[in-house]
Amino acid sequence: MSDTLKITTLLFDWDGTLVDSAAKGLLAFQWAFAELGVPFPIEVYESIYSPNWYSIYEALNLPKEQWERADELWLQHYGEQAANLIDGAATTLLNLSSRGYRLGVVSSGSERRVCREIERSDLRDCFEVLICNEQMVNKKPHPEGLETALRHLGRSSSEAAYVGDAPQDIQMGKHANVMTIGVRSAYPTSVNLLSAQPDLLLETISELSQHFHQDHQRQSARA
Repeated sequence: MSDTLKITTLLFDWDGTLVDSAAKGLLAFQWAFAELGVPFPIEVYESIYSPNWYSIYEALNLPKEQWERADELWLQHYGEQAANLIDGAATTLLNLSSRGYRLGVVSSGSERRVCREIERSDLRDCFEVLICNEQMVNKKPHPEGLETALRHLGRSSSEAAYVGDAPQDIQMGKHANVMTIGVRSAYPTSVNLLSAQPDLLLETISELSQHFHQDHQRQSARA
């Protein structure tokens, strides 16, 4: 699937794809595990990293009864200061929005944190739908999050694409039968994007504008 002309809806992963949170997220994990007294070998983290942080807890042998506390500590150490947008993200998405593309976020991140970062960014008015960890029973790469977003927007999978920086993002998109777009990031699993076989692979988020440049506002006006 590579026909971008029929795409009217672009859904995005948040961390790594639109916001530069990799370094802050890693530090928050390290501090949280240290406070819990559980080893956090960085080489293991880098080899098993997943947008579903519960799989990280499991792989690093964090007892399940400590997962809720680990969540609290991660958010505490991540801090209230929002991470910065990836270079080019604001300009690219504002341009897509102005052309009539419908935009949304489907993220494994916590709703409180992602909402805060969106509200403090130049993208605060861009998104029509936001699906976070709290709205998903089944985590990535299960397609539930994308399917929920498409239902909310009244859009079919054939006119939607999902943009993410991890293989699990691409797998989720494929399971939801949407076009899949990989974009490089600072997160460990980004190096494995090609193996997930996205329909498009971009080096930067700014490259989206080269592939999605239809004027859907004019098309809607003519309809």
